[in-house]
Amino acid sequence: MSKPSKLTAGAQPSCRAKAVEFLARSDQSIRRLSEKLSRKGYGEDEIGETIQWLQSKRFIQEEEGCHRRFEFLYNDSSYSVRQIVAKLQQQGYERDMIRECVPDDIDEREYAAAVKVLRRRFKAGAEPRKMFQHLCMKGFAYDTARNAVEDLRLEWDEDM
Repeated sequence: MSKPSKLTAGAQPSCRAKAVEFLARSDQSIRRLSEKLSRKGYGEDEIGETIQWLQSKRFIQEEEGCHRRFEFLYNDSSYSVRQIVAKLQQQGYERDMIRECVPDDIDEREYAAAVKVLRRRFKAGAEPRKMFQHLCMKGFAYDTARNAVEDLRLEWDEDM
């Protein structure tokens, strides 16, 4: 006779297995991973033991994961740094950890991202006030938004 398998139809995988499954899909903060495991019905003690095990095996490295996520969003998106920080906080990373990822000189990158956002969203002749409001709503600094709007309007005027 064969032994019955541990996982029968409908049986829940172990907390460790589920955690590894989540981590295989993408980097997770400890807080976010704990929330996901909790929603799946695992107990606090089991989650705590799993987190410790993951850290001991170096499967979860919060600082490196935060840095990778920041770099991806910073280099490959048109989000403002404020938006990136907010997005990473929503993903469970600590504000101080995120702040360590922010480069000292972000002005040029922020300006380029603001212009990129405007070009995607608005056409020549758009109302400057709406353009400015849109950038501020997206987390760009006042000066960056103002400069991007003014420069884009000048560029549009030259093209006409």
